[in-house]
Amino acid sequence: MHAGRLFGAASVVAALCFAAGPVLADDSYPARAITLIVPFTAGGPTDTIARVTAAGMSRALGQPIVIENVAGAGGTIATARTARAAPDGYTLLIHHLGLATAATLYRALPYDTKSALAPVGLVTEAPMTIIGRSNFEPRSMPDLLAHLKTHGDRITLANAGLGSASHLCGIMFMAAIDRKLTSVPYKGGAPLMNDLLGKQVDLACDQATSSTSQIKSGQVKGYAVTTATRLSSLPDLPTATEAGLAEFSVSVWHGIYAPRATPQAIVKKLSAALRSALADPDLARRFGELNTEPVAAALATPEALGRRLSDEIDRWAPIIRQAGQFAD
Repeated sequence: MHAGRLFGAASVVAALCFAAGPVLADDSYPARAITLIVPFTAGGPTDTIARVTAAGMSRALGQPIVIENVAGAGGTIATARTARAAPDGYTLLIHHLGLATAATLYRALPYDTKSALAPVGLVTEAPMTIIGRSNFEPRSMPDLLAHLKTHGDRITLANAGLGSASHLCGIMFMAAIDRKLTSVPYKGGAPLMNDLLGKQVDLACDQATSSTSQIKSGQVKGYAVTTATRLSSLPDLPTATEAGLAEFSVSVWHGIYAPRATPQAIVKKLSAALRSALADPDLARRFGELNTEPVAAALATPEALGRRLSDEIDRWAPIIRQAGQFAD
């Protein structure tokens, strides 16, 4: 009986210690620097958004967040690396719309996009713009749509590479107008814009973060913005719906993820730090300079990002399959 009581007491103590383990681990997290992987090269919109967001989260967490650029294969290399990382909260990924579309573009991924990562929260959402070379004949979106009906096969539509936001927007644009244009892929947004400025290509669908200054200066011709409301920085640029493309909507949203098995206590702490960062007026100002804005606090949660990722995978899959443009 005495031995039984001792065994029972020891079991209770062991159970209490085991239960306290995660709490202690959560209290001590983070104890060192965190790595935030960016799946694109330094200097681009995603990299800039990552650095601004990381600075705010770092202040909330009390530890530095180091940016690591792991570019290649439309972001799938960075995603695979994050999925394989230790689920301890010290390796994170920031990715945009391309994470969802890669699930269809790449037919032999080494991970399941819907289950490989633990969502932390949405960060921001940026519109796209439909733009053309400055001397392109159509003067407005209705003019452009009429022009494409008769000259579509001779019109070039540039993009920043397979799986890029501009490529995806272009696919949806061609589906919306029911015309196949001549796609011209580039290795990034900078060479795309250089050739559009040089009048070497006719059209592009590019992020407002990259095209606003060129539209304002008249270096490129702006036809429409791809979100439901106009941009405050480009108040005269109509939405695609206003211009005649009903329900045409494309935006580049960014989210932060951890490896799948990361403890929920750590994910919640990261999500709280993200919401704290997004509430900072200085971050909103910095995002405004990029023609994007932080999401509402209700969207900077694991649940909201998980739903968005799943919905976007399902939304884009039939569009990409119909276009027949795959990366492998």
